[in-house]
Amino acid sequence: MSPLLLFCILIAYFALLLGVAWATSKGANNDSFFIGNKSSNWMLVAFGMVGTTLSGVTFVSVPGAVGVDGFGYAQIVIGYVIGYIAVTYVLLPLYYRLQLTSIYHYLDVRLGRRAYQSGAGFFIISRLLGATARLYLVVNILQAIILDSLGVPFWLSTLVVLGMILLYTYQGGVKTIVWTDTLQTSCMLFGLFACVWILLGELNMSIPESLNQMQAQGLATIFTIDVDSPNFWLKQIVAGALITITMTGMDQEMMQKTISVKTLKDSQKNMLTLTAVLVVVLLSFVFLGGLLYLYAPTVGVTATGDKIFPAVVMGHLPAALQIIFLIALISALFPSADGAITALTSSTCIDLLGIKRRTDLTQAQAESLRRRVHLGFAFLFLLLVLGFKAADNPSMIGVILKLAAYTYGPLLGLFAFGMLTARTPNDRLVPLVTIGAPVLCAILEYNQAYLLGAYRLGLELLLINGILVFAGLYAISRRAPGVAGAGQLA
Repeated sequence: MSPLLLFCILIAYFALLLGVAWATSKGANNDSFFIGNKSSNWMLVAFGMVGTTLSGVTFVSVPGAVGVDGFGYAQIVIGYVIGYIAVTYVLLPLYYRLQLTSIYHYLDVRLGRRAYQSGAGFFIISRLLGATARLYLVVNILQAIILDSLGVPFWLSTLVVLGMILLYTYQGGVKTIVWTDTLQTSCMLFGLFACVWILLGELNMSIPESLNQMQAQGLATIFTIDVDSPNFWLKQIVAGALITITMTGMDQEMMQKTISVKTLKDSQKNMLTLTAVLVVVLLSFVFLGGLLYLYAPTVGVTATGDKIFPAVVMGHLPAALQIIFLIALISALFPSADGAITALTSSTCIDLLGIKRRTDLTQAQAESLRRRVHLGFAFLFLLLVLGFKAADNPSMIGVILKLAAYTYGPLLGLFAFGMLTARTPNDRLVPLVTIGAPVLCAILEYNQAYLLGAYRLGLELLLINGILVFAGLYAISRRAPGVAGAGQLA
């Protein structure tokens, strides 16, 4: 299919997003931007969060990883379910009880100002790195299938995409994103199931027949029983639970949409609905990966990893499916990037710049400050995407999960310490603990062959990181009178 035609489809899709943004951002202010005026519909939030949770990495990397890991990603999905239940019944009641706009304000209330700022700081670092890695993956694919042939350089492609995102989030923030994410999730899921249906037809197989064939070729193995392997089943399940608790329940981007729902009950319904839909969708992506690896040899495709999905679709499947794939890919790109820029802006303004606490700012000045921060993050996104382009890792899902282990571990330790103990740390020393723990994890990982023998660290680095932070906070803390740990604020 002509790259020019595909480019026109991209522009038309963006025009649709702008139309939705224009319709939903009328009368928007800072409260609209940060928490959608606390009036978001829980069903829209739940459905839109599917797109935010999945992103372009899930769309491309999860199917691509089947060639190496089989259906092993299902181990992590089991952990996700456990994690979402914990977020629903432990963290959400806490956030609603304290009526938070930024979830990191809990750390201020419970542990102190530097703990609060440390938590917000690690969120900003983690979301910056994770969101730009996801953005890089999708822009890189768009570059390969459309923009290279039009002579557009990668840096300009990234700049234009970020400009598009800024245009439709600049005014409305969360109020707009709730609606645009719903549209984009619909397109993404339609693309997923269309690809599954077409590939089954091309292979002339039913679902049971394809699963039998995948099993015969070693593509359908779920559980890894080698204790020394990074993919050992227990490690993966525990890691999946912790990833969800930290990357959803302790992540301002995900929670600002969830707490934009008016009541706790509706917010919990949102989270449980999200969980059910995600299980079906993630397992469908794994199944799609198996189909791709069955089909690729029949048409001479030798690509693997992140490259197999676009190589099969754009080179060997009908033109209509190519259009569907492109729209689904774009739909996977925008929700992860637009929500990230909005959440990073919110956290920086509220947690680090204290926009809610400052009495010296008029409403107009506060909104002007928020817009400048928003633009600043767009520029940082550009720089980091170019950095990932220079690194050019073949499988971004592994990169993102590894980054999460280092950057969300301190958040896990901070929240766990606040909720499980009745102690208050020396606030001045908290940043040293939260920075020192990831450094120790890096030293451990680098020397694991010497220190651990045949055992290889995987996603349990997230837990180790959190435990180190918890232990460090305990060492610099004392029992605080009138604080009941898990009982009072949780």
